[in-house]
Amino acid sequence: MSFVLFFPSRAPQMRAAPRHAPAAQPPAAAAPSAVGSPAAAPRQPGLMAQMATTAAGVAVGSAVGHTLGHAITGGFSGGGSAEPARPDITYQEPPGAQLVNQQSRGPCSLEIKQFLECAQDQGEVQLWEGFKKVLRQCRIANEGHPPRMDRVEKKVKKRRYSEDFLQYGFTSKITAEIEKPQCVICGDVLSAESMKPNKLKRHFDSKHLSFAGKDISYFKSKADELKKGRLDTGIKSPKQNVVAVEVSYLVALRIARTMKPHTFAEDLLLPVAKDSVGVMIGDEFVTQLSAVSLSNDTVRRRIDDMSADILDQVIQEIKSAPLPIFSIQLDESTEVANCSQLLMYVRYINDGDFKDEFLFCKPLNTAATARDVFERVGSFLKEHKLSWEMVCGICTDGARAMLGCQSGFQHLVLNESPKVIGTHCMIHLQTLAMKTLPQDLKEVMQSVISSVNFIKSNTLNSQLFSQLCNDLDTQNKALLFHTEGRWLSSGTVFKRVFELRDELKIFFSQKGRPQLEALFSDESELQKMAYLVDIFAILHELNLSLQGPNATCLDLSEKIQSFQMKLELWQNKLDENKIHMLPTLSAFFEEHDIKPSKRITVIISMKKHLHMLAQEISWYFPNLPDVPFALARSPFTVNVEDIPEPAQEEFIELVNSDAARTDFSTLPVTQFWIKCLQSYPVLSETVLRLLLPFPTTYLCEKGFSSLLVIKSKYRRRLAVENDLRCALAKTTPRISDLVRKKQSQPSH
Repeated sequence: MSFVLFFPSRAPQMRAAPRHAPAAQPPAAAAPSAVGSPAAAPRQPGLMAQMATTAAGVAVGSAVGHTLGHAITGGFSGGGSAEPARPDITYQEPPGAQLVNQQSRGPCSLEIKQFLECAQDQGEVQLWEGFKKVLRQCRIANEGHPPRMDRVEKKVKKRRYSEDFLQYGFTSKITAEIEKPQCVICGDVLSAESMKPNKLKRHFDSKHLSFAGKDISYFKSKADELKKGRLDTGIKSPKQNVVAVEVSYLVALRIARTMKPHTFAEDLLLPVAKDSVGVMIGDEFVTQLSAVSLSNDTVRRRIDDMSADILDQVIQEIKSAPLPIFSIQLDESTEVANCSQLLMYVRYINDGDFKDEFLFCKPLNTAATARDVFERVGSFLKEHKLSWEMVCGICTDGARAMLGCQSGFQHLVLNESPKVIGTHCMIHLQTLAMKTLPQDLKEVMQSVISSVNFIKSNTLNSQLFSQLCNDLDTQNKALLFHTEGRWLSSGTVFKRVFELRDELKIFFSQKGRPQLEALFSDESELQKMAYLVDIFAILHELNLSLQGPNATCLDLSEKIQSFQMKLELWQNKLDENKIHMLPTLSAFFEEHDIKPSKRITVIISMKKHLHMLAQEISWYFPNLPDVPFALARSPFTVNVEDIPEPAQEEFIELVNSDAARTDFSTLPVTQFWIKCLQSYPVLSETVLRLLLPFPTTYLCEKGFSSLLVIKSKYRRRLAVENDLRCALAKTTPRISDLVRKKQSQPSH
């Protein structure tokens, strides 16, 4: 008959299913040992401790059991001591059980704990055997479910980089606080365990044996270059502060050239950069971007510094030019804050050619008269120690009383410098064409503009007209606004209206507008409209050819003279009733079979307009002197008698020089005469004074377009000059010099 002993504190317990422990007798009190071990002798593991170690290893069947067995070995030391077994009054968890709680979470963890407690207390053998049997049964019942142990990180020996490794072409790189070797030749990063001379040498011999003869200074320079190109040095040195300041200048320059607000960097660019670096390189490098200061005030100061540096370079280039003269173009316009801004560009000789550069943009706080403009320009020249005698040409546009070439500002400049050549902008010929229109043509033009505004100024009318064009399957479904301030708008407006004349007739009939309907029903009015389409299209094509940078008066004067001759030719053709030069009008005559007798009215109006237009162009653009420009255009065909006396001897030397003939055939005209400055200074200066003046205010018009982008209604109080200079200037700011004068102020 078997029975079960129950011990309240250490009885075997099963969690999965109830099991019966083997029968055991209550342990009898052990008699004290008669022979005690010497006090000085070391305590050795007893029999129970050795059995517990073996049983734990066998029972668990894994590293846990062995670990636990060894851990409790010290608990069984002195098992043969004469001390009697005493019951535990206060339970203290043995070291082995602590290790179980920390590492073992298997299905038999409770049985293991009970088994070890029994072995630790050195109970009776029968009781210990009972716990052992229970542990074995638990293991069999839970077979296939081994005890789980938390992963113990493998201790890796950290190797440090040595300067001796540089002879194998290796430097160090810190990644996630782990130092690894990196090859300075191929850039490969090896594992931390490879920080050994033999492994580094193996890499060098297998991949870079051709570099075996290089000196160690070569590898050191390669290592420095490699470290400059990465962000993982992990050391905040003064050099990094310099780099941070340089980055802030580069970003500010980008913002200025793209004409973005100063807050663009702090609100968008810096967060985007941090996100990109964090994803692509690593979060540990994101904090390094905080050293770059990109606040609104910092960007403004950077732009101010670069603007001052650009202006200083331009002034120095003008003063140090081989021929210290320059020409200017200037114009005035009103921006969004109702402030009149004066914009000025300069052209001078630099690096063997002409250079067009932005000079300034100054507000005219009072009146914008000729005297105000003259004083503003004069004060700028005086401030930078430039004289009016250095100015060789002025190109203006606008009212005659202010910036016209016959009076006003140019007249005041001629009083200061009689050698100045004044020109009027050549690219606003459509304005002259509109001013010279006869009354009947002007009425047609105003009626066309009124019809367009009637539709475009009302949302409902615009939508209804678009729907009408859709119903009629019309290709061009939208009209264009007309504005006198926009270049070439007249020609495109008239062309679109003439193409949609049938649709406009239907629309105004539905709207009950008989006056506007008659404009698109009367053949006489349509003939005049067709002429306006043709003449403005011709002016549009001419204006496109006159636009662009680096143009000279020599180039554009030829085109203006050709157009003047065409106007005379067209007048003669109209006398003969020939209109082939006006394709739209000619096609309209053929389409509607207009007889010559019904063409007389419109032909008279056209002749009158062409005559007045030719006179107006001749007044604004007088013929340039033939001999000086012939000398600039083809010097080897001019007679020596036509050359000014001070330059005649140099001219003779020039025309008899084979090298000069070769240069003239291979170089542009401007570069040829600049090259001749050394050998033929008087003759070259005579020609360059004719070539330097601007023929148009094209650059100023482009500058005003940029000004409206920079100074929008959201930035009405911005002082726009520095931003505009950084955006439009060709000269690059000397950022390296500016950085040396600054100290890094990291972003907060």
